[in-house]
Amino acid sequence: MRQMHLSHQFVEFIPEQLEEGVLYISKRYGTAAHKCCCGCGEEVITPLTPTDWSLRMDGNVVTLHPSIGNWSFACRSHYLIRRSKVIWVGDMSQQQIERGRARDRAAKHNYFEAVNRKKASHVSEATAKTENLETVNRKKALHSQLPSNEASANSEPPGLFYSLWLAIKRWWDS
Repeated sequence: MRQMHLSHQFVEFIPEQLEEGVLYISKRYGTAAHKCCCGCGEEVITPLTPTDWSLRMDGNVVTLHPSIGNWSFACRSHYLIRRSKVIWVGDMSQQQIERGRARDRAAKHNYFEAVNRKKASHVSEATAKTENLETVNRKKALHSQLPSNEASANSEPPGLFYSLWLAIKRWWDS
């Protein structure tokens, strides 16, 4: 029987047997599932990710975006879930489906490319901070080796060449 409305249940795990007219939502696993709203009995799984579907709660109703296009099912049903209502939309040609899939692949590619760029910039920032911290620690260690009168005269650790000069001077004097 064709559904016109879905109730929803929040669950940790998607049940093995889905009931007609119920949208099961697992926030923990980022997944929503329901039986196809056309009544064919097929199970529809929608991953809730930035590049797949998103779920919006508004009081006691849910919206799943974008549309559900069951192109691999025999029924080829296509509908929206808006405010827990099922809104039936027309069938799409194979060419329209392929264009939509290509658009989805491009969106995923762009999203993950941006995420990876952001991660890489954070890694390089963290590496630079670590390297800078190591340099500061080396300078502090060298500064602590200076005689007390020279250390107090210089509130900052000496530069590399000065530190090398002091090390050579100490070696020469010994």
